[in-house]
This record gives sequence, C-alpha cells and structure tokens, in this order.
Amino acid sequence: MRLPSWIRQHLAAVRALAVLTVITGIIYPLAVFGVAQIPGLKDKADGSMLKVNGKTVGSELIGQSFTDKDGNALKQYFQSRPSSTIEGPVQKDVNPDSTAYNPTGTSAGNLGPEDTVDTLPDPKLVAAGEEDENAKTSLLTTVCTNSKTIGELEGVDGSRPFCTPGGVGAVLSLFGPRDSQGKVSKPTRVVSLNEEQGVVKTPFVSEYKGVKVELAKFGEDYAAGQVVPIKGDAPTKPAVPADAVTASGSGLDPHISTAYADIQIKRIAAARHISPAQVEKLVKAATSGRDLGFMGEPRVNVVKLNAQLDARYPFQS
Repeated sequence: MRLPSWIRQHLAAVRALAVLTVITGIIYPLAVFGVAQIPGLKDKADGSMLKVNGKTVGSELIGQSFTDKDGNALKQYFQSRPSSTIEGPVQKDVNPDSTAYNPTGTSAGNLGPEDTVDTLPDPKLVAAGEEDENAKTSLLTTVCTNSKTIGELEGVDGSRPFCTPGGVGAVLSLFGPRDSQGKVSKPTRVVSLNEEQGVVKTPFVSEYKGVKVELAKFGEDYAAGQVVPIKGDAPTKPAVPADAVTASGSGLDPHISTAYADIQIKRIAAARHISPAQVEKLVKAATSGRDLGFMGEPRVNVVKLNAQLDARYPFQS
C-alpha cells in the first residue's frame, strides 16, 4: 500500500535526521577525538597543561598572578602583565585578587587614550578605610601607578610621559575664556584633576602659564574646563615597557616582552641566590620568536619560566 505523501515526507525527514545525527553527533566527534590522540597533538588537545613533579600547576596558554595574599609581587617570581578579567567563582578560589587571570571571565578593559581623568574617591570613606564605589581610576592613572610600582620593585626609573612623580595622570583643567579654536589660551584658573586635596600636599606643577595650580576637591565639578594632559620631562622611551603596565586584549595572556623580562632578571637572581646568567639562560629557553619569522615580537612565557625556576633553582625563604 502506498503511503500518503505527507507521511513519506516525514519519514524522509526522520531518516535524514538519523543519518546526520550519526555522522555529526557520533562519527565526526570520534574522528576528531582520535586525531587529537596522535602523539604531538595530544598535549595541545588536553589544554597544554603544565606539570611540575607530576603535579598539574596550570596551562601554558593561561597566565597566572604571582602575588601574595595582599596582591604584592612575590620577589622570587617573574611578574605577569596586569589583567582586567572579571570577577568569577574560579578566581575567588585560586587567588585573592579576584580581578586577575580568571579564565571564566576573559575580557579587556575597553579603555582608550582619551580616558585620562579620575573620578576621585570620597576622602571621608578613604579615611575610614572604606571603598568608594563611585570612584574610578582612569586608564592613564592606572598606567602611571603601575609604572611607578614596577620601577620601585625592579630598581629602574618608573617615570613615563604624562605621569606625575606620585604615579597618577598629569592632567590639568584650564578655566577661562575660549579662543576661536575652543581652547583656553589665557587661563584664569588651573586645577590638577587627578591630585586630590587632602591626599596630595602639592600639585605636580606649581603654576601653568603664570597661574597657580590648585589641587582637585572631591565633589567639585570641573567639566567646564579644558582638559590638558602634561607630557613632562620623563624619557620618551620609559624603562618600564608598555606591556608591564597594560593588560592584554583577553586578560589571560601568559607572555611578556623580552624587555620586561630583562628588567626582572636582577631581582630574581638575588631572591634565589643564583647568578643573572643562570636566570638569563632560563629566560631564553622560555622565549618564543616572531610568528612565521616576521609577525609580532619575541615573547617570554611567564608561567613556563617560573615553573622552570622552581624546578631548577627552588626558592628558599
């Protein structure tokens, strides 16, 4: 007996579903899994896990923070780049710094070069040891603070253009009549926007175009002024490399530049009581060249490097 056309159409659809389910749901996954078990590919398929003395300590592809419970750099380890990955349950269990290297929350800061003005915290909350949720640190101040901190840690000059000696963005707000181009060429009042009264004693410059510079006051609106970043006299090429003070796009990059690795060698050698030459040898072993010989820059895998340091030259406190 010939089945009705609508039944035949449904049966054909069921057969197609069954065939495609077997191909794409069983055969293809098994084929991919089988290829992934081939020697040379299995390690990558398993996540490029890094093992020390038979114990898995991380992945070569995911960065880690090498800091203590207070977020301070551990002197015996090479330091990674900053990370802007969001807070997540995994990171809470791994590191008290819940905004760094959370593999479940990969993200970027999405801040650009125009982000130069801080939202200052309430000094009353700061004095009470509390955090002001409305306060916000600009990208410029973040870079300046990181550079100053790293410079002090590594014993190099941490100054950068557009940064104050105190480690915040060197930004002024100029008040006065605007010229035909919308600029305040003859200011009558000048405020250092990122230096708060009560936190900083004196502004990074005492005067600008003959006008005394004021410290910013919490709650005061400076939006009417012209924002002017001040380059200063810091070296055009800072001793602290750019990757040391900025996060990667994913927030999880385990690599640093060779320049950042170089300024850390002296500290590592002193902490582990070995020679700089011994540290340099391990740095070279953990360094990858340009992709295809011309793309990108040479880079050092910090996770692999620190694992090798512990294996070869254990730290003794």
